[in-house]
Amino acid sequence: MFSSSPPPSGPLEKLFQYIDLHQDEFVQTLKEWVAIESNSVQPVLHFRQELSRMMAVATDKLQCLGAAVDSVDLGSQQLPNGQSLPLPPIILAELGNDPKKPTVCFYGHLDVQPAQQSDGWLTDPHTLTEVGGKLYGRGATDNKGPVLAWINAVSTFRALEQDLPVNIKFILEGMEEAGSVALEELVTKEKHRFFSSVDYIVISDNLWISRTKPALTYGTRGNSYFMVEVKCRDQDFHSGTFGGILNEPMAELIALLDSLVDSTGHILIPGIYDQVAPLTEEEKKTYETIDLDLEEYQNSSQVEKFLYGTKEEILMHLWRYPSLSIHGIEGAFDKPGTKTVIPGRVVGKFSIRLVPHMNVSVVEKQVKQHLEAVFSKRNSSNQMSVSLALGLQPWITNINDNQYLAAKAAIKTVFGIEPDMIQDGSTIPIARIFQDIIQKSVMMLPLGAVDDGEHSQNEKINRWNYIEGSKLFAAFFLELAKLHE
Repeated sequence: MFSSSPPPSGPLEKLFQYIDLHQDEFVQTLKEWVAIESNSVQPVLHFRQELSRMMAVATDKLQCLGAAVDSVDLGSQQLPNGQSLPLPPIILAELGNDPKKPTVCFYGHLDVQPAQQSDGWLTDPHTLTEVGGKLYGRGATDNKGPVLAWINAVSTFRALEQDLPVNIKFILEGMEEAGSVALEELVTKEKHRFFSSVDYIVISDNLWISRTKPALTYGTRGNSYFMVEVKCRDQDFHSGTFGGILNEPMAELIALLDSLVDSTGHILIPGIYDQVAPLTEEEKKTYETIDLDLEEYQNSSQVEKFLYGTKEEILMHLWRYPSLSIHGIEGAFDKPGTKTVIPGRVVGKFSIRLVPHMNVSVVEKQVKQHLEAVFSKRNSSNQMSVSLALGLQPWITNINDNQYLAAKAAIKTVFGIEPDMIQDGSTIPIARIFQDIIQKSVMMLPLGAVDDGEHSQNEKINRWNYIEGSKLFAAFFLELAKLHE
């Protein structure tokens, strides 16, 4: 790992010393938070109660810092099966309202993906376990650790009776892993109240691209998720009785899916690349300095061969070019054994990851026109329909905004190195929501390493990342205050 730069004298030195001396306390708090099974994915009353308990614990923590906390009751959620379950509240908290200081708002989520030791965890996923400096536990990196690192930074200023150089706001939710239920409506409602004084928004819900080198994220891909249905009738057919005398929906669906992308990953839908932002020489150079060990990346992914051979090509196809993935077929026989059935109705599922300047509505039109053209050439008596199930726009921001400059300076202070400037191939909708509704600078400042395993078995955050990340946020507050002046 990179060694930290010698801390400067004055306020930062005392802040860093305090964080080092109290790191075991910070780890203990993370352990207490990981122990709460705040699973939002499975719609079960027990987990909803755990989510409410998690939000209550966070509320208490923030109130102990002196923050004014509004726990917004979202009521209940009606599920498709008719069941009604309570939604966890969304926390809006604020600390300081000095008009001379910048106001920075931190977004985080306290819900987690499901986890059981029987899934392949080496330890109990809800008991934070330290092995060789790695803190294993569900939610350790996604997203309880980063939320607590921000709180640790604030509490350090408080403990040392140092004046916070910025006004702090928090928005913490408990349904991110289940689609951030009701969040966009709340942000819209609070635009002219809670968010009216916000200058900057920070999100720490993604990872570095390296195990050791810090990063700043300035863009994410969007996502268009499609369903394509081919239907002959609602009932299945016996292949001995009907095979050979009708257009089989499965065969037609496979032909449709095969028409979407070729063996090199190139999307075959006409016009799909027309909106993609052109690659500039300046952007091209940024990929050369990014810390990515291609051999290690390939070995850890257990993929024998990627479609592209250089670091730059792989990063560009992960970040700045669209990709199309086929996810599954509904209605097909997928159990063990030999069932001689012709499905009467099948639904194919695929998605396209969008990049600047692609637009969801334009992509939807292109996909529908392409599949209708392919299907019409088959002269089929079946019915085909295409629907957009999910449409999320890509997000990109200005890396010359004050908070990116402040974060760069803080990273250099804490880690002694310039950060990788990266994008994220996945979709983090909240960044675009904040940018569109509040129209303030949004920054992604990750703390976790590339091998943290978010959503996976044996999720972890390194103690080093967690503690140095707490220092990073403290340094960031000071740097942002200087630049804002």
